[in-house]
Amino acid sequence: MRPIRLMSGFFTVGGWTLMSRVLGFIRDAMILAYLGTGPLYQAYVVAFRLPNMFRRFFAEGAFNMAFVPMFSKRLEGKQDPDGFASDAFAGLASILIALTVVALAVMPWLIYGLASGFAGQEQFDLSVEFGRIAFPYILFISLAALLSGMLNAAGRFAAAAAAPVLLNVLLIGAMATAAWLGGDIARALIWAIPVAGVLQFALLWFSAKRAGFKIKLKRPQLTPDMRRLVKIAIPAALAGGVVQINLLVGQQVASYFDKAVGWLFAADRLYQLPLGVVGIAVGVVLLPDLSRRLQARDDAGAKTALSRAAEISLALTIPSAVALVVIPFPLVSVLFERGAATVDDTAAIAVAVAIYGLGLPAFVMQKILQPVFFAREDTRRPFHYAVVSMVANAALAIGLAPVVGWIAPAIATTVAAWLMVALLRVGAKSYGDVARFDARFQGRIWRMVLASAIMGGALWFGTVLLSPFLGMPWIRAFALAVLIMIGMATYFGVAHLIGAIRMGEVRRALRRSP
Repeated sequence: MRPIRLMSGFFTVGGWTLMSRVLGFIRDAMILAYLGTGPLYQAYVVAFRLPNMFRRFFAEGAFNMAFVPMFSKRLEGKQDPDGFASDAFAGLASILIALTVVALAVMPWLIYGLASGFAGQEQFDLSVEFGRIAFPYILFISLAALLSGMLNAAGRFAAAAAAPVLLNVLLIGAMATAAWLGGDIARALIWAIPVAGVLQFALLWFSAKRAGFKIKLKRPQLTPDMRRLVKIAIPAALAGGVVQINLLVGQQVASYFDKAVGWLFAADRLYQLPLGVVGIAVGVVLLPDLSRRLQARDDAGAKTALSRAAEISLALTIPSAVALVVIPFPLVSVLFERGAATVDDTAAIAVAVAIYGLGLPAFVMQKILQPVFFAREDTRRPFHYAVVSMVANAALAIGLAPVVGWIAPAIATTVAAWLMVALLRVGAKSYGDVARFDARFQGRIWRMVLASAIMGGALWFGTVLLSPFLGMPWIRAFALAVLIMIGMATYFGVAHLIGAIRMGEVRRALRRSP
């Protein structure tokens, strides 16, 4: 995969992810408007996060980080990739079915483990009810993640990237229909989650068949390949588990502060837009590409792919981070403040957004650096680094809570993310020159920082000039759009002039996007 193809794959995934995130904003804005930040909203947050937490632990974290490199190498070497995928599918499905049955039985204890501060309050019983409805989502979405890994390994990114759009479309449709009919909006929202999982799985199953893959439904068997997969997956599972423990610690701390779980979740959704469009998109494209290059012993190509992935992601991430730090209040106000969501909610969410913004480049760089290890089937060292990050996160979140209150988990998450990046960078040096960024990246990164700083100044002055309009209900969205356009024009204009970005390269990649 040449660099231009890597870029085109990134724009394909990024485009679909952008659509999904925009729909996600509409979804979250509707949820806040209908439910506010009270018990129903907080119960939804915990119930929705529960299957997603296990999904990242088993599928996207442990399983795919082990499965994708092994599958990519078998696909490249024509070593029965369909048989390997069928065995992996059977093993993952059996684990997920057992997990779902157990989780439904012990749901009250799971909710207590996620948000013990809810105990004795209305949102605890609601969380248990909603959790039992939403949890089967993990079965279908995790199997869909395996199918996504197969398609990504084959360079077919569109269907896998489009699948999350279905979730947001269904949730938006369920809420709108319930509101129109005068029904129970919260329960319509929760029931739509497992339905979306079934449809996402169906989309990817048929996409895999169209791509020529043949997955056979069979009984799970512990073949030599599966033994190796498990051996590689267990450290990845532990590493993924550490990340989820970080989220759990933050949510536990937040659950002891009124409305804090909802505030942090809303802030998380906002910074997830650039993280999803940039970091996840590049990570999805980069891992199978690096795996194939290593199989072909193309070290020079691997270094180029790594450098271009980092260059693309940081060119978009650094200005996004600056914007989240400089203009969080206008962003949150326009996106979320309506209906039952108040200006007090906006102020609280904006503080968390600014703190997460400081960590955004670190969140993205983790997505770039981890494939350096996973492509070599090295999942142990990322696990060790994640443990260090987990300890730092827990110490800061719990230790700072009595001092700074509910915002402690956001501070802890940001600091732990930068610590993780530092550890990954140091660890990657053992692979030699192939794991280092090339001279082109080294020359452009500081230009990106300068262009982003100038953009930040333009956003600050723009906010001062547009502040009267940003407070008017019927025109504030237009004012925010103008402010964002000022930022974009400033950044891309300055970046092009000083050589941080070459627009011709971007245009060629867009023309190549499938």
